[in-house]
Amino acid sequence: MRFVVIMVFMWSFLFGVEEIHPGILQGYLTSKEKPSSLALLRAAPKQGSMEAKRDKEISDKLLALQGTKRWALARDDANVYFPKAADIFSCALGINISKQETPHLYTLLRRTLTDAGYSTEEAKKAYKRERPFMQNHKPICTPEDEKILRQDGSYPSGHTALGWAWALILTEIAPQKADAILARGMAYGESRIVCNVHWQSDVDAGRTMGSAIVAVLHSNSAFQKDLQKAKEEYQRALVKGTPLKKDCSLESQALQMSSKLLK
Repeated sequence: MRFVVIMVFMWSFLFGVEEIHPGILQGYLTSKEKPSSLALLRAAPKQGSMEAKRDKEISDKLLALQGTKRWALARDDANVYFPKAADIFSCALGINISKQETPHLYTLLRRTLTDAGYSTEEAKKAYKRERPFMQNHKPICTPEDEKILRQDGSYPSGHTALGWAWALILTEIAPQKADAILARGMAYGESRIVCNVHWQSDVDAGRTMGSAIVAVLHSNSAFQKDLQKAKEEYQRALVKGTPLKKDCSLESQALQMSSKLLK
């Protein structure tokens, strides 16, 4: 316990960033600086609407993935706590992301998680949309979260907002890997449908909020400085060429499963 306290203190001293909740770092933006999800997004689709019918069709298709490799990947994607979450884009980037090897990139991801992930709260509370599992009564990939998810609105998806924000930011850091990074960002949002906890329109709206957050982040000087340091760090990691710890072939196989279903 003492070691953990010392590590948290050292991280705060070196990077000047404190945790606002256990495991969650303070973001770059204040609540007033963040775009309003209520102002930017239209209302959640109403039951019986064409959009709601489309949501159900896609949800029903992806329910077939329960218990598969894609289901397991969706469960991994649901974990936004570090260090585990640092692995999400490692295959797309071609490097390992860690506090030890890439501290500035690691911190950049942790801080922007807070900015993007919490950007959806205003709309969630206003619309209080029911999640898919509350209607189809099928399992979710993180049953330990079911009680919390029942009380948290489905529209828009906070996970998708942060995943898409990460994809856009990482594309700036590694533009030569843009296709792979953006594809992984799209799949990250799709994981929420595979998990049976979000509808397609929740995911679409989450991507809108992720894009909006990144746009505003570019006016933040602290973000700009950390982004530049992360770019330099990424280039050093490429030159070093440390083998990836993650099984990227397994991830690729899992992602192909959902792509085939939705064609």
